[in-house]
Amino acid sequence: MAINTYNKTQNTSNNKAPKTNKIAKKAKTGGEQYFSANPNSLDSRRTLHVDLRGRNFDVQVSNGVFSASRLDLGTAVLLKHAPQPPENGRFFDIGCGWGAISLALGFESPNAQIYSVDVNERALELTKLNAKNAGLNNIHTYLVEDALKEDSSKNIDLIWSNPPIRVGKDVLHNILLTWLPRLKVGGAAYLVVQKNLGSDSLIPWLSINLGEDFSVEKYASSKGYRIIEVLRK
Repeated sequence: MAINTYNKTQNTSNNKAPKTNKIAKKAKTGGEQYFSANPNSLDSRRTLHVDLRGRNFDVQVSNGVFSASRLDLGTAVLLKHAPQPPENGRFFDIGCGWGAISLALGFESPNAQIYSVDVNERALELTKLNAKNAGLNNIHTYLVEDALKEDSSKNIDLIWSNPPIRVGKDVLHNILLTWLPRLKVGGAAYLVVQKNLGSDSLIPWLSINLGEDFSVEKYASSKGYRIIEVLRK
């Protein structure tokens, strides 16, 4: 078993979501595009020891996948400050990478179903492997286009995401307007965005483009990052 677990105290509704099938492959880590479907770099796997919301995990990471050398600071901020998730429901981790957010949600809400979504097939392989090694059977991995088929209506209870800001504003907006309108009434999303990469301007943009059926606010700030809360009324 590759885990040692311990606990700490701790648009309007009429807008149509844009398609994401042709998302630009712009984000890079080193010389590798982690936002590409099939990374060109050697799949060189290694073990990374991480703390995810008070639980220690030994996870497999690799080149060509986001946050391949350490737990990304933005993800760490989200996991530390996001509120307790519901006990059950349909939870989506958009841009899952090797599965940090998915693993945390899977353990914290064992009766929920976690949908780990990415364009990067290597990332999905790692998420599936890490979930299996952790003994979690409530984590399901999907390519973006398959996830959209799986959830074609407003049926998502919770989204946690460290969205790929560096893909560019247009692509980021495309991603957000694809997934956030799929929240069910009473559903919530928590997004972590670096302050100097536009988190403060993203809040009013989301408010305008999501419309009156949503509330968008800054939920928390830490270490140069903002957590944005999106609630469907």
